[in-house]
Amino acid sequence: MKKASLTVLASLSMLAGAAYAQTEGVQMSTDPAKAAEVEQRAQALQSQQEMQPQETMPMDHTKPMRHHKKAMKHKKSESGE
Repeated sequence: MKKASLTVLASLSMLAGAAYAQTEGVQMSTDPAKAAEVEQRAQALQSQQEMQPQETMPMDHTKPMRHHKKAMKHKKSESGE
């Protein structure tokens, strides 16, 4: 019951977030100062991303993957207990 209610709660919160995001939308402005500010921000972000080292490389797979060990089975005792 708790699992189902948590699933419903998570789904509703995701739907509410999506609805809120759609109401914000993209705002258009004809103000040249705002346009220049946005362009400067975009250029700063782009240069910042270019300076950061490339972290999109795949994970190092030199180590073998560890698998879970199988559970040990109980041996039947010989005395018949």
